[in-house]
Amino acid sequence: MTRSFRAITLALLAGAVLAAPSSARGQEAGEGKRTYFALGPATAVYAEPAARAKVAALVIHRTANYTTHIACNELPKRGIAALCMSTRFTNNEFAVDWDRIALDVKAGVEFLRKQQGIEKVVLFGHSGGGPTTSFYQAVAENGLGFCKDPQKLVPCRDDLTGMPKADGLILADAHPGVPVILLRSLNGSVLDETAGKFNAALDPYLTSNGYSATASSTYSPEFQARYFAAQSARMNALIATAQGRVKAIREGKGTYPDNDLFAIPHGGNPGAGPGGASQLHSLDTAISLRRTRAPQKLVRNDGSIVEQIVTSVSPPELDTKETTNSFDRGTKILSLRSFLSTQAVRSSNSLDGIDHCSSNNSTICAVRSIAAPTLVVGMGGYLFIRDSEEEYENSVAAKKELLFIEGASHGFTPCRNCSADPEAYANSVRNLFDQVKNWVDATMR
Repeated sequence: MTRSFRAITLALLAGAVLAAPSSARGQEAGEGKRTYFALGPATAVYAEPAARAKVAALVIHRTANYTTHIACNELPKRGIAALCMSTRFTNNEFAVDWDRIALDVKAGVEFLRKQQGIEKVVLFGHSGGGPTTSFYQAVAENGLGFCKDPQKLVPCRDDLTGMPKADGLILADAHPGVPVILLRSLNGSVLDETAGKFNAALDPYLTSNGYSATASSTYSPEFQARYFAAQSARMNALIATAQGRVKAIREGKGTYPDNDLFAIPHGGNPGAGPGGASQLHSLDTAISLRRTRAPQKLVRNDGSIVEQIVTSVSPPELDTKETTNSFDRGTKILSLRSFLSTQAVRSSNSLDGIDHCSSNNSTICAVRSIAAPTLVVGMGGYLFIRDSEEEYENSVAAKKELLFIEGASHGFTPCRNCSADPEAYANSVRNLFDQVKNWVDATMR
């Protein structure tokens, strides 16, 4: 896990204390007003600019507390109101029931539609907020046919009908889908889910396979192919096991009548962020997920824009061997429901053989059905470079744009250890939100 992601996670968790009041109260903050309130089972902060806004952004995750999200400070400075939300499953990955989060997004959209002066609503999907917001918009635009498709591991419920559409979608260093993150984080060398046995020929932490504890690892193309296939085989086996246990519950043969524990060792802890675990591209800086396939727009630190192959400047993550082998940071403690609805996806290999639409938690599947104008922004100091490009490629929006912010960490702040000069990317936050404002002005005004 990178230090930048750890820092933003701690900041988000700290915000939970501020979000506790259940009744509305106003507070002057900066140039505008900030209001904290409950929104059904969710919690929200409405940050308004000093002058009345015409455009509002809804900022939400799956489990992270986004009431303290940086967008609530930066968007109002640029004349855009921001509703920053914490869902009913905040800090509780175990309890997540995926399609219930869409009801929290719905409440947020409905709230913004009622605010005086607001003419356009934009969904802002950062990190795990990418699949959250894109799933909502895909269902809002296309109805239940999108989320009840028979190929889905867990189809949605009928109460997702009639959700109001947003006018635009911003994907800011968005996950390609939470299940994809788990798939790529699984240690592919695990032979037994309970016995701690590993296949040495697939162990990414053996120097004989290309591992380095002090610098970028170097995995051969042959090892990569075998490892990516092994990760998929492990995920598919986990899915089969979970489905078998669900079937037993339905037949009255389970330990409990409704749900059960589902633990995944050596899979990355949900509190550890999207990096680390056993993702090869967090260890080997030459792996293709770290760069675009085609020249794309890169916003340089000075604000200028160039077109080039964009490659992540983030260094290798050297603590993953310790974290993935520990219980506290290497084990996902889920339920059968939270795993199948939120963390599972079918695939043949974890690089480019993913059946994205087998899950309802998939940014890449959702954008294939979203017509609303879409802005995709990748952070150049993190790991979602090819993923951001793939989200853009899969988008069917007539108006779509792809940008990368040079040297930005996953939390948008400068990646201080991505360059010998810690100030090399000092303008990352300003550059990101200036580009968001430019896009909003061009598409939403």
